[in-house]
Amino acid sequence: MTREEKGQIIEVLAEKFANHAHFYITDASGFTVAQVNAFRRICFHTGVEYGVYKNTLIRKALEKNGSNYEPVFKALHGFSGVIFSKESGNLPARAIKEYRKKHEGKPVLKAACIDSDIFIGDENLNMLSDLKSKNELIGDVIALLQSPAKNVISALLSGPHKVAGIVKALEERKN
Repeated sequence: MTREEKGQIIEVLAEKFANHAHFYITDASGFTVAQVNAFRRICFHTGVEYGVYKNTLIRKALEKNGSNYEPVFKALHGFSGVIFSKESGNLPARAIKEYRKKHEGKPVLKAACIDSDIFIGDENLNMLSDLKSKNELIGDVIALLQSPAKNVISALLSGPHKVAGIVKALEERKN
């Protein structure tokens, strides 16, 4: 690979790191071509992008972005693959877990960066897959806010004797 080709890969990677708030670095050692292709298919269906790159190219691309990725640099050894996600920080973890159902232990999570928070080690995979996306959290908040209104409406609609009781209680309260 020439210097120009390496420079182009570093530019592309740096752009991907800048445009994706969530990325995971995995240990892809021991993957056959068929396994890599199967994992890429799962990633595609999950809505994330997977690529295998040299550690030095990953490091230079991260350094180009200027953020503090020092803990990630320590995880860059062996054969590394990078999973990029724009939408949600939990999608790459879910793709890894789905692939592991068929092929136990592969790929191993080396590091993850979710909105500039860094997680090191495979022991974080279950926690990362359980994270809720921004849209899921907004939906939970909206559901909580709607809950009291739904309770009042269901009480009013549950029967005429209930409505009469509520109206009578409100009248007595005024007096």
